[in-house]
Amino acid sequence: MILVTGGTGLVGAHLLYKLVNNHKKVKAIYRNEHKLDNVKNVFSCYTEDFESQYNKIDWIKADILDIPALSEAFKGIHYVYHCAAFVSFEPNKYRLLRRINIEGTANIVNLCCSQNIKKLCYVSSIAALGQNINNKPIDENTVWNPEADNHVYGITKYGAEMEVWRAAQEGLNVVIVNPGVILGSGIWRYGSGSLFKRAAKGFKYFTSGSVGLISVEDVVNIMVQLIESNITNQRFVLVAETLSYREFLEALAESVKGKPPKKQASLFFLKIAWRLDWLKSKLTGKKRVLTKHIARALSTKKHYNSNKVKTILNYSFSPIEKTIKDIGAIYLKQE
Repeated sequence: MILVTGGTGLVGAHLLYKLVNNHKKVKAIYRNEHKLDNVKNVFSCYTEDFESQYNKIDWIKADILDIPALSEAFKGIHYVYHCAAFVSFEPNKYRLLRRINIEGTANIVNLCCSQNIKKLCYVSSIAALGQNINNKPIDENTVWNPEADNHVYGITKYGAEMEVWRAAQEGLNVVIVNPGVILGSGIWRYGSGSLFKRAAKGFKYFTSGSVGLISVEDVVNIMVQLIESNITNQRFVLVAETLSYREFLEALAESVKGKPPKKQASLFFLKIAWRLDWLKSKLTGKKRVLTKHIARALSTKKHYNSNKVKTILNYSFSPIEKTIKDIGAIYLKQE
C-alpha cells in the first residue's frame, strides 16, 4: 500500500493518476474537500473515465501537522511519497512555512521510521540547492550556504531535507528529488498552471533572467522509478531545460494564443516594483505579488545539471517546447 501526501496538488494529483493507472493500492491525504476537484480535473486531462480512476483512491482527511490523524493514515502503508508543501516567498509567511515544510516533514519521517516504511520519496525543490560561484551549473553536490541571502521558501525546503537525511541516518530508505518549475495541466488557479491563464491575457514585460523547467509527467515518472529501484539515500536534480524568461513567456503565450511580451523590465524597474508591492501589501493587507527575492530571481541566470538522474535511470526528459504546447492545448479546452 502506498501513501501520498499533498495529493490535491499538481505533483500529487498527477502522481496519483499514474499509480492507480498502474493498478497500485493507494491512500492519499487531503485537508480541504473543495481541493479534491483538482484531482478530478487533473485525471480528466488523461481520460474521460476519470471518475472510476479517482474512486480507486482511499482518501484520508488529515493534516501533516496532526500526528494522531497521520498515524491512522499510515496504517498498512509500505511506501510513502511526500509531496505536501506550502509554497510562498513572502517573508511574513516564514513561521507558517517552517511549520508545514519542516515540522510537517519531520512528522512524516518520524512515522516512516516508527512504522518501518520500506522507502520514502520526498519532493524538494531546486530552491533548496546552493549557488555555485562563476555561474557553474548547479547539481546535487552544490553546497547550501546558510549565510547567503536565501528566500524563506528555500530555507524551509532545505530544512525539510535535513529532516529526511536525519531519518536516513536512522535507517529509513529515502530518495529526494529537486525539480525546477514544474509544468503540468489540470490546476489553473494557482501554481505554474496560473501562468497559462495569465499568458492567455497577454504579457507586457519579460525579464533578463532564466528559469529551470520540467514537465510534471517527468517528475512523477522519475519518482516512481526511484522508489521502485534499489537506489537509496540519494538526491536528484530534475531540470529538463533552462530557458530565458523571454523564451518561456513567448512559448506560454503562443500555446494559448496570447500576446507575447515586447518590453524588458530592467533590474531598476523591478527594484522599484517590489518596494511598491511591499507598500501596497502593508496598506491593503493583500498578498505579496513581487518580493525582493522574486525580483532578483527574475533577473538572474542560473544553469542546472541533471546528468545524474539521466545516467542512473537512463532517462530522457520531454522537450519543454512540446510540454508547454500540449499543456496550452489542454488549457484552451478546459477553460
